[in-house]
Amino acid sequence: MLSVRLPKELEKKLERLSKITKRSKSFFVKEALENQLEDLEDFYAALDILSKANSKYYTTEEIEKSLNYEL
Repeated sequence: MLSVRLPKELEKKLERLSKITKRSKSFFVKEALENQLEDLEDFYAALDILSKANSKYYTTEEIEKSLNYEL
């Protein structure tokens, strides 16, 4: 079990969304937290890879060129 205090404005937004959609506030909190945690995991995994001395990374232009991709 986790208890979180929200700023009043955020709580109001959550309450409005809950009423409009007829879904629980808990549903939206869990969904938002899950999405944010996935993004943070991806971010830190990428940061870890980029921080390694032997990392090789490419620009968008280099990738497009290697794929023969043109807009």
